[in-house]
Amino acid sequence: MHYKSVLTTCGYCGCGCGLYLEVLDGELAGTMPCKTDPVSRGGLCIKGWNVHEFVNSGERLSKPLVREGNRFREATWDEALQVTADTLKKIRDESGPDSIGFLCSAKCTNEENYLLQKLARAVIGTNNIDHCARLCHSSTVAGLAAAFGSGAMTNSIDEIEESRCIFVIGSNTTESHPLIGSRIMRAKEKGAKLIVADPRKIHLATVADIFVRQNLGTDVALLNGIMNVILKKGWHDSPFIEERTEGFEEFRKVVEAYTPEKVEKITGVKGEDIERIAEIYARSESSSIVYAMGITQHITGVDNVKSLANLAMLCGHIGRESTGVNPLRGQNNVQGACDMGGLPNVYPGYQAVTDTQSTEKFSKAWDRKLSTRSGLPLTEMLKAAEAGELKAMFILGENPMVSDADIRRVEKALRSLNFLVVQDIFMTESSRLAHVVLPGVSFAEKDGTFTNTERKVKRVRKALEPIGDSRQDWEIICDLAKRMDYKMTYASPSQIMEEIAEVTPIYGGIHYDRIEEDGLCWPCPDRNHPGTPYLHKDQFSRGCGLFHAVEYLPPGELPDDEYPYMLTTGRIYVHYHTGTMSRRSPSLNREIEEAYVEINPERAKELGISQGERIKIASRRGEIEIKADLSDRVEGDTIFIPFHFAESAANALTNPALDPIAKIPEYKVCAVRIEKVS
Repeated sequence: MHYKSVLTTCGYCGCGCGLYLEVLDGELAGTMPCKTDPVSRGGLCIKGWNVHEFVNSGERLSKPLVREGNRFREATWDEALQVTADTLKKIRDESGPDSIGFLCSAKCTNEENYLLQKLARAVIGTNNIDHCARLCHSSTVAGLAAAFGSGAMTNSIDEIEESRCIFVIGSNTTESHPLIGSRIMRAKEKGAKLIVADPRKIHLATVADIFVRQNLGTDVALLNGIMNVILKKGWHDSPFIEERTEGFEEFRKVVEAYTPEKVEKITGVKGEDIERIAEIYARSESSSIVYAMGITQHITGVDNVKSLANLAMLCGHIGRESTGVNPLRGQNNVQGACDMGGLPNVYPGYQAVTDTQSTEKFSKAWDRKLSTRSGLPLTEMLKAAEAGELKAMFILGENPMVSDADIRRVEKALRSLNFLVVQDIFMTESSRLAHVVLPGVSFAEKDGTFTNTERKVKRVRKALEPIGDSRQDWEIICDLAKRMDYKMTYASPSQIMEEIAEVTPIYGGIHYDRIEEDGLCWPCPDRNHPGTPYLHKDQFSRGCGLFHAVEYLPPGELPDDEYPYMLTTGRIYVHYHTGTMSRRSPSLNREIEEAYVEINPERAKELGISQGERIKIASRRGEIEIKADLSDRVEGDTIFIPFHFAESAANALTNPALDPIAKIPEYKVCAVRIEKVS
């Protein structure tokens, strides 16, 4: 027997925990935590402990597939890639570059995402490239960039533990980001005050100093109410505001109208609780805001993020250790996919495609004339496909048939395409609609890097050989480019990172020999730079921080007589995203095997619904049958459904209405009705 252990980075959430994959005779046998890893510190969550299991699944794709009629047949790599190259070239030449769209992947490495966006821009000639960040933190990228000049987590994970006050809003941290949740718990043990604002009674609510349940979609009103009190009491940081910000007077005028009495009527949060939150947050020596998709997934997602930025600047809780505005990224490399230019309006390193200098720089580096027109975001690509304007899509490791809002329309859009290519490790709900399916490899079978939620670039290391005839994702992309008459030649992923460093200033000092142990946080502009654990120390990235005057707007859909209840969606501790990986892990799937809907026991009693009963939930877009879970985690007319289960898909119900700036759907609020199943 031959045994080895390989240090790598977990392929689940955005924490980026270091772990060892145990390999016995060429097969994965287990997972062990790494005691010296700066994130995991020798601990793992339930998903991390079992991350090897999905890699071993018998459902892994191992050969390329080409559609014939209503069925797939196995094909050679030569045939599958040549069909793909020829068809994409034909569509590009006949309908133009912008008739093709690309989705890169928050689950793939930085190097792979860099190559796919390079393929889209340099080979096809389009900026139609996006990924699932559109559906989770596009509001963050837009909102924080507008306020601070940089759309990323401002402080590091370790700093949370030393904060004197932690304000968690719209984040079920201990379930979705357990190793960050552990930092919050340790901070509490050290005497920090914990404020939790969430419509559900999440785990952190049970240990919070203050827990409030705001009505769904009322975050702007709540935050404006908190800031109203801070201004009225004189708890704001006047020197910081005067020296480091702009736009304050316009902001003040709007916030002055949001008295605790007015805000209580909108949010359902008592005025005295608003005042207590304001005092604790403002008067603590260092206060840290932690948030996730409960803030971003609204038609006012950008406004919500700007309001959090306003709060941090108002009190000077930004640009210092253990402070800041800290969005927790949901997937292992969603931060990196954004950094690598997996967005329709920016090249790698957030260099705008509309900026002449940036376009000239990348045109020279890639030896191709590039488009200066911003591409379509994911949500608008699907609309264009449905309208017949987008003819083809290439999807890398994404599953929009479960992850996107109003999936009936998603299916209609994907079926409208003339040509769909999906590169993945499993036959997903999306790849079943493809014309060509290309089998890539899991994180355990590749070298590269992930960038975690704190902007730390960490190594991913190959532990075993690809399964069957599956191939390295970066090699597939290079081979496809070659067949489309464009040369992408790299000896290894490390060579791709060298190119990334050359063209991406924030990654200028990221080289494999520098990140073999702990990793580095960007910006890291040169080889001698130590990395940047927290941002905006002496100056914001944009110069002065910008206050925004934000008015409260109600959700896009409110309850009425036909749909009297309010649905919100989210993650649960044992599953991940669309369930493609976690539901193929026996240990994880055994914990929670089917979907459920949380209903308050009093409301269930009124409706004659008992625990475990199958019921129907319907919205204006669709309906599902699902098991009832009677729980005081929700109250009143609010219900909750996790989004991991395709057979009871929460996103058959959700509202596709978009934030006007970020183009993110309103997953967190929609009107539904509850029916008994006859």
